[in-house]
Amino acid sequence: MKSFYGDLRVGILGGGQLGRMLIQEAISYNTNIRVLDPDPDAPSKNLCDKFVAGSLTDFDTVYNFGKQTDLLTIEIEKVNVDALQQLEDEGVLVYPQPRIIRLIQDKGLQKEFFKQNDIPTSPFQLIASKEALKSAAIPFPFIQKLRKDGYDGRGVYKVKSKADLETAFDAPSIVEEWVDFEKEIAVIVARNEKGDIKTFPCVEMEFNAEANLVEFLISPSTLPVEVLKQADQLAIQIAEALKIIGVLAVEMFLTKDGHLLVNELAPRPHNSGHHSIEGNLTSQFEQHLRAIFNLPLGDTTAIGHAVMINLLGEKGYEGLAEYEGIEELLKQPRTYVHLYGKKFTKPFRKMGHVTIVDDNREEAIAKARWAQKTIRVKV
Repeated sequence: MKSFYGDLRVGILGGGQLGRMLIQEAISYNTNIRVLDPDPDAPSKNLCDKFVAGSLTDFDTVYNFGKQTDLLTIEIEKVNVDALQQLEDEGVLVYPQPRIIRLIQDKGLQKEFFKQNDIPTSPFQLIASKEALKSAAIPFPFIQKLRKDGYDGRGVYKVKSKADLETAFDAPSIVEEWVDFEKEIAVIVARNEKGDIKTFPCVEMEFNAEANLVEFLISPSTLPVEVLKQADQLAIQIAEALKIIGVLAVEMFLTKDGHLLVNELAPRPHNSGHHSIEGNLTSQFEQHLRAIFNLPLGDTTAIGHAVMINLLGEKGYEGLAEYEGIEELLKQPRTYVHLYGKKFTKPFRKMGHVTIVDDNREEAIAKARWAQKTIRVKV
C-alpha cells in the first residue's frame, strides 16, 4: 500500500457533512481526497482535491470513480455495492468492506446477523408486503422498518392499531416488537486491519419525536458501570464478528428493566460521534482514517462532559439558509459551532451542530439547552 502522505488517492462516496468533517481531519495527514456525490454543490466540494458529481448507486459511475483511487470509503451506506465488490476484486482497498455494506444496507440481514451472533435485539419478523403485514402475528403497537433505503428517520413507521395497517409500507420490511426503553445510547468502535480495536465512551441520545433524528447527545454516559461495560463489549463483539475496518456506530436501547438491545449499525462516522471533535482526545473522523490506513488507533478518552445539539432546519422555513443566534453562542467559552455548508434549508434538514464542553455535566447540559433555544436556522 502506498504511503498516505500525499500519494495515496483516497475516495469518499458521499460529499455531505460527514465527508466534509472527514476531509478536515484528512488535511492534517496530507491525504489526497477525491469525492463522488450527486449534488454538484455538495458540502465537501471545495475542500477535496477532486470532486465528481454523479450517482452513488449507478454501477459504472461508482466503478469508474473507484478505479482512479487506491482506497475507497463511504459516508453513506446507499451506494452501489456490486461496483465496490468489483473494485475490491481488482485490488482497490474498500473500507468498510463491501460485504459489510451489503449486510448493513438491508435491515433484515442486520437482524439475522444479530440473531446468528447472539447479539441481543428486539424480536422481529421479516415481511414481504403490506398484505403479509396484515396477517403477521405481532401485537400492537409495533414498528415497521423498510429493509432498504431507510435513512435519517425515514422508512420507519409506528403501527399503533389495526387502522394504521392501511398506511403501512407496502415493501419488504421488518416488524419489531415495541421496545419500552429507558434511554437510547450508542457506542462507536473502531478496528484496523491488524485487528486492533478501540471504543469511544458510551453516549446518551435524545431524538426529535417529529423527525426521528438525534437532536441532543450527552457524552460520556453516566449509566451504571455494568451497563456501560456491556455496551462496550457488545460493540467490540460486533466489530470482531464483522471484522470491519473503519469505525462502526452501534445504536442500542436500554430497556426499563435494565437490558441492552442492539437497534441498528452504521459502518461509518456517525451523528452520535460528532461531539468527539472537541470532546475526546481523538475524534471519530481521525479514528476512521487511522483505522483504514492501518495506523495505531488513537486515545478516545473524554476531555470533559460534551453535549452536542444538531442544528435542524426550522419547521415552516425553506430556502437560502440564515443562522440566528451564532454571535450569542460564540460569546460562551468551550462552545463550538459547525456549519455544514448547505446553501438551502428545509424543515428538519441537518444544517450543522454545536458542541458544548464543560468539566461539569449539569452545566454542559444547561448550556446546551440554552444554545438549542438561541440558535435558529431560518431563511
